[in-house]
Amino acid sequence: MSTDRSASVPPRGTGRLARDASGEQGRLESIQRSVDAFTTGIIERLPVRPTWNCLELGAGAGSIAYWLADRCPQGRVVAADIDTRYLDADRAANLEVQQADVTREDYAPGRFDLIHARFLLCHLPERDEVLARAAGWLAPGGWLLVEEPYHLPAQDSPFPAVRRILAGYQQKYRDLGADMTWARGIPALLAGNGLQDVSFTGNLGCMGGLEKDRWAPLIGQAGPALVADGLVAQEDLDEFEALLKDPAFLDIPQVTISAWGRAGDVSRV
Repeated sequence: MSTDRSASVPPRGTGRLARDASGEQGRLESIQRSVDAFTTGIIERLPVRPTWNCLELGAGAGSIAYWLADRCPQGRVVAADIDTRYLDADRAANLEVQQADVTREDYAPGRFDLIHARFLLCHLPERDEVLARAAGWLAPGGWLLVEEPYHLPAQDSPFPAVRRILAGYQQKYRDLGADMTWARGIPALLAGNGLQDVSFTGNLGCMGGLEKDRWAPLIGQAGPALVADGLVAQEDLDEFEALLKDPAFLDIPQVTISAWGRAGDVSRV
């Protein structure tokens, strides 16, 4: 559904950083393990209801779509992605897996009680337009939840190798048309598109910390392309690998900003 799926995810269909790269499913599942509890905690507070019809944009390896299918047994969950190879359509009777490009797809107005997108829109040049269209797909009283990364400045890292790796990584994203600071404007965009009760929160990303690290799969996958493009030296990647074994290696490369808003409820008018 996106150019790709994660704050820490190379966009699909972009050469060396394409989703066909080895280890992609493992990397997606690693991201899910580290952030799903944060996402589901937000949805529970809305609160999710058993009858909801839901749309998961950029469903990736499917964990949130599967969770919603379980939580909404009397409703329906559409798991949409441009690449559905990691999605299991037989996981639940009320789950529909749909291969779709969010930049071209258009759903009927008023169709969904919940629309969720995580680590998706920041990769799309049409990100503002897609968010606006998604707001129109909400049923009265329905919720739009968008979660995107806000990358902290690479030069602020206390580790020289990390400064160089993140600088190259962020440059690669910019070259591909992504905006890794777009997340700051999501609350204003939700409100500007007519949504009510807009709120937001943040989740700090962890680099290092031994088993707490979530960036090793990403750097391991993206690193060779960054070296090939002259954005990072192999020595920097080797130093990063060594740092991962050091319990004193801890860094905060990004904040995930989660923002949500509610469509007007005609029953309240």
